[in-house]
Amino acid sequence: MALVELGRFDRQEAFIVQSRLENEGIMSFVFDAGASIADGSYLLIPVRVMVDDEDLEPARVILDAAA
Repeated sequence: MALVELGRFDRQEAFIVQSRLENEGIMSFVFDAGASIADGSYLLIPVRVMVDDEDLEPARVILDAAA
């Protein structure tokens, strides 16, 4: 298993994407969601959603269908 970046989103959207993927059976991870919460700059830092490299294409299809 090698994690690859599916995309970068704002913090709330990243968790929505993660939920959508997991509902479809694709495990995902949200990286950087806790970055710089103390000083308030977390709103400026994009959050990465990561998936297994084998799940990248199916995850993209799910995101494209939701858009």
